[in-house]
Amino acid sequence: MHIDFLKYLTQFDHNLLLLLGFSLLAGTLGGRLFQKIKIPQVVAYIIFGILVGKSGFNILSDTTISSFLPFNHFALGLIGFMIGGELKISVLKKYGKQFLTILVCEALSAFFIVSILIFTVTFLITKNGLLSISISLLLGSISSATAAAGTTDVLRECKSKGLLTSTILGIVALDDVLALLLFAVSASIISTISGLNNVSLLMNFALPLYEIFGSVLLGLIAGYILSITLLHYNDNERILIFILGGILSVIGLSLFIKVDMIMSCMIMGFVISNKTGKKSEDIFHLIDRFAPPIYILFFILVGANLNIGELSFFTVIILICYVIARSTGKMLGAYFGAVFSNVPKTVRNFLPFTLFSQSGVAIGLSILALQKFPGKVGTLVAVITTASTFIVQIIGPVFVKYALDKSHESGLNITEEDIINKTTLKDFLTLNSPAILISDDLSSILKVFSETTNIFYPVITEKKEIAGIISIDEIKDTFMYNELAHLLVAIDIMKPVEKTYYSCEPMKNVLTDIKKYGLEFIVVVDNKSCLGLIETRSIYQQLSRKLLEIDSLV
Repeated sequence: MHIDFLKYLTQFDHNLLLLLGFSLLAGTLGGRLFQKIKIPQVVAYIIFGILVGKSGFNILSDTTISSFLPFNHFALGLIGFMIGGELKISVLKKYGKQFLTILVCEALSAFFIVSILIFTVTFLITKNGLLSISISLLLGSISSATAAAGTTDVLRECKSKGLLTSTILGIVALDDVLALLLFAVSASIISTISGLNNVSLLMNFALPLYEIFGSVLLGLIAGYILSITLLHYNDNERILIFILGGILSVIGLSLFIKVDMIMSCMIMGFVISNKTGKKSEDIFHLIDRFAPPIYILFFILVGANLNIGELSFFTVIILICYVIARSTGKMLGAYFGAVFSNVPKTVRNFLPFTLFSQSGVAIGLSILALQKFPGKVGTLVAVITTASTFIVQIIGPVFVKYALDKSHESGLNITEEDIINKTTLKDFLTLNSPAILISDDLSSILKVFSETTNIFYPVITEKKEIAGIISIDEIKDTFMYNELAHLLVAIDIMKPVEKTYYSCEPMKNVLTDIKKYGLEFIVVVDNKSCLGLIETRSIYQQLSRKLLEIDSLV
């Protein structure tokens, strides 16, 4: 019996690993293909998930998908943490009122438009007032939530930066709070009018408030403790372990005390980002490099969990109305909220295209509705929310990318590493850089030194071939032979060059050698000709200058 169990367990693990590996590879290839045709990669991940899930070939069964629940929690916690890291106190102080105005307008606009349209259509079809009110209020409150995952994935893929990006992050980070409150109010009203309310009105409001404030408190405490810890370490491996351990711990505690894990992780990320100063950039860059495989598998599982084959005609009608009403409400609310808050035209024109996505919190609230109102109401709400999630998760990222491209914020969130990965030595080489001929006498050499600020100079032959290198140290040594100085030429003073590089050499490789060998300069050649010399300090200065030029565009 014991042997049979071990055999079964081993086979299951191997199958699970095979599914994981295949999903990761296929999802990545599909994502790259979609990226080439200007469609966000997240769409490819979800479509692949649909193909291998319940709506497709059913390779990922319900049992397998359920076994990934802890992984989904981890992915959502990671997403929340990264969102929190993008929220800077300086930005919130400057634009906080504007964010809040837009947030309230877009959430309430979606709530009222969805509620009114769904009530009207449902009542016309069913002639059942209680059913119509129940479905409309529940779907209205759920419609106010915006998915962080799909939206932030596009922001990361597009490397966007600017006021529109900051506004999107601020809204998707905070509108879940409003969705929870609206759901609590709606559930309380439905319970009261339907006679199902065995809980006091006070408790109906107290529970979501506990969930919100509990999440904030947990995130603040965890963020403070982790910030102090991280400031004492510079080792990337230890920092990564501490961060991942912190995220997992906060997720586990959130589930244990029944508070919102995404919000808890978001607050923790917010605290760490603002308390660790300049070090926060390295911390979040480290997590950002770790996260892509997690995101890919998460969105594949989102697609696999969608079942679009169990829709009746009535459900399809309500679904269409819900998607249209929610999209209209989000767009109108975001636009007028932007007008009321007097934000720049770029945000006002393109923010309405960025708030369509819906997943985590909306699905969670629909499941809660199913538990609170079992039967036709709960089932219908859960099915419509799930089906609409499929639709908006496909179109949402496409519109986010459109808005970022049109607002010219795509490609502005460039890091030093991005520049290094995209450049070669040629991009850092100064044209007509000074050089010393092998036959130049000391006075000519001193003239070159006096006219420029370099420390190192290449010595070349008449055919422009590299012969050696002269630095200030070599010039100092000539003072020991003052009486013979007029006889010295470059070939007498120079030192040999140990290593040369072609102009097409990737900057990434060059910097690796600089750190490995402690190089103070790089001699650049093309075939046998010397193109010039770049000092290490100049490379880093140019990198900083390029970053400042990009930041000035934001």
